[in-house]
Amino acid sequence: MKITDVQAIILRQPAMDVSKADGSQDALLIRIETDEGITGIGEVDSLPPVVKAIVEAPPSHAIASGLRHLLLGENPLEIDRLWHKLYRGTIYYGRGGPAIHAISGIDIALWDIKGKALGQPIHRLLGGPHRTAIRAYASTLMPDTPQETSQVVAALVERGFTAIKLGWGPLGRDADLDVALVRAAREAAGDTIELMVDIGLGWSDADHAIRQVRRFEPYRPYWVEEPLWPDDVAGYRKLADAVETRIACGEEDVTRWGFDQLMERTRVDVIQPDVTRAGGISECVRIAHLAELRGVAMVPHSWSTGIIKAASLHVIGAMAKATFLEYCVQETALNQLLTVERFPVVDGMVALPEGPGLGIEIDEEVVARYAV
Repeated sequence: MKITDVQAIILRQPAMDVSKADGSQDALLIRIETDEGITGIGEVDSLPPVVKAIVEAPPSHAIASGLRHLLLGENPLEIDRLWHKLYRGTIYYGRGGPAIHAISGIDIALWDIKGKALGQPIHRLLGGPHRTAIRAYASTLMPDTPQETSQVVAALVERGFTAIKLGWGPLGRDADLDVALVRAAREAAGDTIELMVDIGLGWSDADHAIRQVRRFEPYRPYWVEEPLWPDDVAGYRKLADAVETRIACGEEDVTRWGFDQLMERTRVDVIQPDVTRAGGISECVRIAHLAELRGVAMVPHSWSTGIIKAASLHVIGAMAKATFLEYCVQETALNQLLTVERFPVVDGMVALPEGPGLGIEIDEEVVARYAV
């Protein structure tokens, strides 16, 4: 089997609210075609035009090339070798950021091809599954007021979620409002729902973060996520050492080397690699092994479309220890409609896909409607 084409397709809804931290308003769809008629699907949750350029760029020299050039004519079943070929071929301008994001989408599509070729779901090819379903936490943006927060949380509980995360929005602008929003969320959720809070990089320093997390403690957040900028390594370490509440971070980080340093230097409780950004399915499985060795929980970041839900579920299926799937509940068309599969939540759980490859089908009418 040989790769005959690699496509990077930008999907974008007509009306974009760029003031929101909502990456489900657009997407970068990867298609890899083969001479045997098998097509692999992947996704990159990044800045789509930048990733498209990385995929399509012509080669400059031995260690600076676009990904399509490196893949044409290759055997798509040789995933590990191709991952390293792409990493070496982009190292002059890559090693992190959008180059790794682009490799992530390619890697997902290659695993989709392999699963389809062998008639197996990806999680089985990865040595799993360790489970057939996983607890989902509803993930959405934090509303602006306590009253709106109560309404949003109550609606998600009614939908059957047993865990809920609220993030970004107004968090970090006013210390007292932060507490009021978390209080409202807990009151609406009741005592049995797990509640996560994503500060969206909104707190200024570790000392402020320590004070705020302690103010949150009466409302029992399961974790507090990304309170500080990713580069504030010393701040994360100080915060994680000072509070009992779990501290989570890592959605901006990439590769096994990056996460190894992150866990070593920050001592956070939960890491959150994104399968469409951190290096793909291959790399997220490697990161999961590192986290298990260190006794750190790994809950993949998963926001955008049904493709990332499926890819994350396969990674979770391959993990010996897993607690949650992040389940984006945004009402955007790409999140709701891009895949035919809807990943229903039943008793708070989502089943792993069982079809070959990713186990999903893309709605081509949705692709045609939103492609730019």
